[in-house]
Parts: sequence; structure tokens; C-alpha cells
Amino acid sequence: MRLQVVLVTLLLAGTAHAGLPGPVAAAFKRAGIAPSGVGIEVVDMASGRNVLSLNPELPLNPASTMKLLTTSASLDLLGPAYSFTTEAYRRGTLRDGQLQGDLILRGSGDPKLVIENFWLFLRKIRAQGVRDIRGNLVLDRSAFDDTVTDPALFDGDPLKAYNVGPDALLLNFHALAVSFMPDREQGVVKVRLDPALNGYAIRPPQLTSGECIGDWRAPISATLDAAGASFDGPYALGCGEKSWQLSPYQLSRNRYLELVFRQLWTELGGTFDGSVIDGVVTTDAVAVAQWESPSMPELIRDVNKFSNNVMARQLFLTLGRTVPLQPASIAASRSAIAGWLAARQIDATGLILENGAGLSRLERISSRTLGALLMAAYRAPTMPEFISSLPLVGYDGTMRKRLRFDGVSGHAHIKTGSLQNVRSIAGYVQTASGKQVAVVCLINDPNAARGGEAQDALLQWVFENK
Repeated sequence: MRLQVVLVTLLLAGTAHAGLPGPVAAAFKRAGIAPSGVGIEVVDMASGRNVLSLNPELPLNPASTMKLLTTSASLDLLGPAYSFTTEAYRRGTLRDGQLQGDLILRGSGDPKLVIENFWLFLRKIRAQGVRDIRGNLVLDRSAFDDTVTDPALFDGDPLKAYNVGPDALLLNFHALAVSFMPDREQGVVKVRLDPALNGYAIRPPQLTSGECIGDWRAPISATLDAAGASFDGPYALGCGEKSWQLSPYQLSRNRYLELVFRQLWTELGGTFDGSVIDGVVTTDAVAVAQWESPSMPELIRDVNKFSNNVMARQLFLTLGRTVPLQPASIAASRSAIAGWLAARQIDATGLILENGAGLSRLERISSRTLGALLMAAYRAPTMPEFISSLPLVGYDGTMRKRLRFDGVSGHAHIKTGSLQNVRSIAGYVQTASGKQVAVVCLINDPNAARGGEAQDALLQWVFENK
């Protein structure tokens, strides 16, 4: 009888996530999440002592918490003062504002060459006396290899802005903000693109009466290709003004940049009648102007706080540019990160890297490796820059709506991640007793979407008890 009681007790403990704090175990049980698909690592930063773990060596899909690896490596390998440079050169003679030759733009992978920065860059070119370009606009993307990314590969939705692949001359994330504005008097929907594309035709959706019900985007079929933008389907008057972030994946990166360039260059008083072609900076080219991106701490802040997949992929690929005269590649990036982890004696057994952003079904990392990464980042001289890049619980980024009224609010910097069947958190908690503790919780389970309660309970428990 006594043996039976012991066996039953052990069985119940296994089903209730044995070893976990009561509130955390109970939340996992309510969510129907099996312990076999959960990896947890909690480490005291002062002593390096592990204070709680579950399946710590099990490689799991981390979703966007993989960005912690990419951003930490970028901050360390590239340096906190690192910035990306986009350069302009001219080839030919420049006299009285007329360039009898080509204007060349060379990129280095700037992940934040957004439209306002590109406009300022073009102003610098204009300030150097270039007004009328009588040759071609040459685009030098030689900093990255020419691997083509399939924007439909991840989830079959290439219009999603997060599916944009790396580009050494990435402009405005290769995205468009499409605004729909119903005009009752004229009976039409007015459509505005931001950035504006020079001479780009737009066919709006059909304006209908009635209320805005459900997902207003669902009835609209969007096509953005070389012929223009068309939005077939109904748009209800009751929807008012709405905005839709899209990637015009059917527009080549050259064509997209060309349309934006022609629009802005004309607004700046310039003229350009040539073609936009691929090429490289040649020895006879003369430097005209350059644009510097924000420094690395500012870039990783955008990546981590707002989980920007496109920027993360740009940083990841840049890590592979170990030889300045050779283009960066995925293979080189993986090798650079593996060497970086080994130099810091971080066991990366089971690590699988695809794009460094976590927007992947293939990527894997263990909670122990992530915990060791957080420990190394905490002990690095760039610790303040790294921690401040993570969402502040209850206040900003992807954690702004979680735990807002709990004690841990404002006392933890936590990166989140979510995919189908994946929920993850990783970061730092400043406990009520004043300790700094690293927390990692990776969930790979069909019920992972219900795991937020358990992860929040873990953060609150660490705050109160460690």
C-alpha cells in the first residue's frame, strides 16, 4: 500500500510539472501544456547559480527570443559604436548641377534606411551640387551575397512586411503603409501610399455602405506589382480611415527603390531620366556623400523592443561579413556566431540557426544556452545597452500590456516570442530583494498560445521569491 501511494505521488508530480513553483505549475496544468515541451532556466546573476530549471538542455524553437543571440553578438562583435554607411558616388563630370554620368549608391546593409533618412541622404547629395542626372542610377549591393529569399516560404503570405529578406540596400523595409479613406460625397475610397511611388497607378476598393464588421482587410484582395496597386473587393463606409502595412513583394527591390527615388528626387528639385541598374563602385568613381545609420544600441533597441524581424535578419547577415572584400553570407554568419559562443565558453549544443530572427520553423536553442548567453551579456561592458534594448514589463515594446498591475511591472526587461505552437520569454528580473536574475521559458506545445499565464506567473514568482 505504501509503495502504491509513493507511485501515485510521483505520477501526480510528473503531470503537475514537478519541481516548479505552485502558481507556475498550476498555470501550466490549466493550459494543458505538457512538461516535455517546456524549457526553463532561472539563474542568479551575482553567483551564476541556477535556481530553477526544467529540461534545460532540450533544444526548442525559441521564436523571437532568438533575437537575443543576434543582437548580443552584434553588440559585442561589431561594437557599440558601430553604424552602417550608405554611400553615394558619381561617375562622369559634374558641371553647373548637371551630372554627365552615373550616380552610384552603395549599401552596407543598413537595417534602418527608412524613408525620412533616405530623404535626408538625397538632400546631402543635392547639397553637393548634383541636380540633373544624365546617366543611370547604379545600385551596389555587393556587401551581401545574392541569395534570393522566398517571401512566401515561412507562412505563405508574402504580403506580410515581416517576410522581407535581407538586402544590402534595404529601403524602408521594402514596405508600404497603405491608407484607405472613404469619401461619402464622391462615393469612392481614396488610397494613399507611404512612401509615395512616382507614377504608380492605384485602383481602390469599392466603397459600400454599412458598418465595419470583423477583419476589414479580409474581403480585399491586394496586388502590388509592376503595373500598379489594385485593391479588389468592398470597403465599408463605417470603417473610416484605416491603414495596412504591406510588402510589395512583386515589385523588385530595384523597381521599388527607383520609384521612391524618382519621387523624392523630383520633390528636391532634381531631374533623372536614366535607368536603374545593378553595378558596383568602380575605381574612377568620386565620393559625393554618405549616410550613417543610428549606432548599434539604437538599432538593437528597435529589434528587441518591437521584435523587428527584418532588422534582425540584416544584423544577422552583417555578422558574416568577416572579410571586408567578400559579401556576407548565411554560412559565414553561422560560423561567426559559433566562434563567438565558443570564445565565451557558452555550450551551444543543439543550436540551429536559419535567419537569426526566430521567424523560422527550424531554429532551435536550449534554455540553458539562452541562460548562459544572458549571463555573458550581463557581465559584458555593454550590459546597460543590451538590457535597455529589451521590453520593460508593463511599460513598452511587446511587454507593454502584460503584468501591468503586478509587482514585477517595471522591474523586468523581457524579450518575448510567439509562433504557432511556440511561446517564449527571456530576459532579466530585478527582484523585490534587489537581486538580478535571468529568466528563460520556452514552450513548444500545441497549447503554447495558452502559456502566457504560466510565463507571467514565473516572472512574478521570481520577483517575489528570489
